[in-house]
Amino acid sequence: MSVPEVVREIITRNRSIYDCIKMDLINYTALAVKIQPDVEKLLGGPANLNTIVVAIKRYADSFEEKEPVKEDLVLHNARLSVTDGIMDVRIPKESFEIAESSALFEQFSKIDPDYEFFRVADSFRFLTEDIADVRKLFESLPNIQTSYKLTRISISIPSNQNRSDVGSYVADLLHGNGIEWQDAYFSRDKMIITFDTDDAARAYDILRSEISR
Repeated sequence: MSVPEVVREIITRNRSIYDCIKMDLINYTALAVKIQPDVEKLLGGPANLNTIVVAIKRYADSFEEKEPVKEDLVLHNARLSVTDGIMDVRIPKESFEIAESSALFEQFSKIDPDYEFFRVADSFRFLTEDIADVRKLFESLPNIQTSYKLTRISISIPSNQNRSDVGSYVADLLHGNGIEWQDAYFSRDKMIITFDTDDAARAYDILRSEISR
């Protein structure tokens, strides 16, 4: 990931910072100092403070540059899928032994082949079906953290469509309707969001209505 991509992800995932950026109520240099450690963790190396400031400014400027008509078409032709009964498993980086990972993946794939796996700055994350065999498998690992009763919504964006605004647009859309997600993961062509089950149905309806415009 590039510095602008990392900065965009960090800001999008932090509701308070995101709102302040949109309202132009934040000092870019002060914000850059605050998020520099997180940027460097995601990059896996040092990041120049001035480069982070520039990335923040460009992201803030993008809110002024967006035209309403284009904004309404951000989710045009996207595909939506929803899965209930999801468990989020967080394994701290220091507890995830590389030598044991092949055996873990092999066992895990036999139980639930439709899982999602992510590596973030300080941990490894699994989104998987919440079933007894999966719980038993992960309970053997030390220091894991789990969240239950989640719903996963996946948004797939066509390759011929601009994907740069999807994360911020979806965050703004859901927040404006009083819905906050548990977590979100981004790639160039897909966004995966987890919700408390009580919020998932409304979130799905709102996203579906946007896609159907």
